[in-house]
Amino acid sequence: MSWEILNILAVSAFAFSGAIVALNERYDIFGTFILGIATPFAGGIIRNIALDVPVVHVWEQGYLLYVAFGTIAVVYFFPKTWVLSWDRWNIYPDAIGLSAFALQGASFATAHNFPLGGVIFAAILTGVGGGVTRDVLAQRRPMVLHQEIYAVWALMAGLLIGVGIIDVQSASQTYFLFFLVITCRVLSYHLGWHLRFRDLYRL
Repeated sequence: MSWEILNILAVSAFAFSGAIVALNERYDIFGTFILGIATPFAGGIIRNIALDVPVVHVWEQGYLLYVAFGTIAVVYFFPKTWVLSWDRWNIYPDAIGLSAFALQGASFATAHNFPLGGVIFAAILTGVGGGVTRDVLAQRRPMVLHQEIYAVWALMAGLLIGVGIIDVQSASQTYFLFFLVITCRVLSYHLGWHLRFRDLYRL
């Protein structure tokens, strides 16, 4: 049940984020739905291809596909003045999607008995793949390449799960890590944390 809830949160959050970006870039309804669908599902597809395991295609996602469609429809048909003002808050659904998908990717890798490196790799690809796809399709600079910390939090989730500190079979531990990654991502954004070591060297 905990993973079903996390999957719904992740898909709706990333679908919302993709639709918001599409509307800000003045995409039509077709483009909005394409970008909104690509954002939550591209990361898992990229992960499966990279790990050489069977790919679960978008049309095989079951009820999650309908969750994404419903979220995108709500965003698209809301008054545009309201929706476009939400772009400033897009960091929050993006953080939710990053966290949930990073955990899902790490859990997927452990279930397939991948070593620690594979678990971390799966967490990063699943967590950031959708956001990168969204930004590339919208012709934006991918957030993962910005100065602010982004992919590191997916790496942290994969590491904690891969070494066994967090047991994904425990709902309480899973949700703890879920909220921890969200908190770290939001704090890193608002406090301006970054990985520019050259600036530290100058100090």
